Amino acid sequence: MSTSNYPSANPYPQQEPKKDYRGLIIALLAIGLLGTWAYLLWSNNKAEQAHVSDQAIIAKVTDEKSEIQQNFDDALTRLDSVSGLNNQLEGQLTERSSEISRLKTEIRGILNKKNATAAELSKAKQLIGQLNTKIAGLEQEVTRLTGENAQLSTDLSAEKGKTNQLSSDLSSTTTAKEALEKKVEVASTLNATNISITPVDEKKGGKEKVTTTAKRVDKLTIAFDVDNRIAQSGTTDVYVRVTTPDGKAVNNGMFTTREDGDKSYAFKMPIRYESGKKSHIEYPWKQDGDFQRGNYIIEVYHNGFKIGEATRELKKGGLF
Repeated sequence: MSTSNYPSANPYPQQEPKKDYRGLIIALLAIGLLGTWAYLLWSNNKAEQAHVSDQAIIAKVTDEKSEIQQNFDDALTRLDSVSGLNNQLEGQLTERSSEISRLKTEIRGILNKKNATAAELSKAKQLIGQLNTKIAGLEQEVTRLTGENAQLSTDLSAEKGKTNQLSSDLSSTTTAKEALEKKVEVASTLNATNISITPVDEKKGGKEKVTTTAKRVDKLTIAFDVDNRIAQSGTTDVYVRVTTPDGKAVNNGMFTTREDGDKSYAFKMPIRYESGKKSHIEYPWKQDGDFQRGNYIIEVYHNGFKIGEATRELKKGGLF
């Protein structure tokens, strides 16, 4: 210990200088700030990467859903095409329609979801596969039926050709037959010969007397012979026209002639004849009222042809 009496040059005792930590604090703050920025940059980068990944997943799901939707639309187009190809499939399509409707409904339900999951889209794919399998079965059925229809059309065309040929042959045969029948019919027309008209006065007691006096005539007996060498034996109708002296034809019915159309007849006689032989025909004809003076014309028709004609004059009689 010094006991010097000299006064000290520093009257105050010396103290150590204080340490300055501001620089350290600033440095630490800067480091913290840089760390925060780095963390924020890292966090933002991770979020952006996650966002990009999510966008990629969404895009993938969207593309997959669009592809599934397209496949579904294609399947429906095939189904519509198959359904319209052949009406014969209607019954079979009806039998399968409930299953097809169920598949379509289930697939639409998945595709109509905005946020369909991958599992749901996978199920939709499986369902579309089942739908396409059923459609493929229908397409095979269409192919089979189309082949059968083509064969049927070919067979039908062949049969139609045969039918047309038969119709043509039949038409030719019918025409020839009709022509032959017409020739036979014309050739079988009877011939009338020895036509006579006898005016008869019927006396009391059943006696008859031929007279030409009009006022005494009670009936005209019309007689003629008929024959034909080729006509078959049988019964036929002969029409007789009577035209009175006043030019009027007696009308008790109508018949058709070959050349003059319809004409009236006085009487119709069903006669029986034998082929190749002559048959004698007589018919007593009476008229309503007195017979007139003048010419009575008798025309005989058979088969539409006039086969004979005769005229008989009735006179006034007496002195005047």
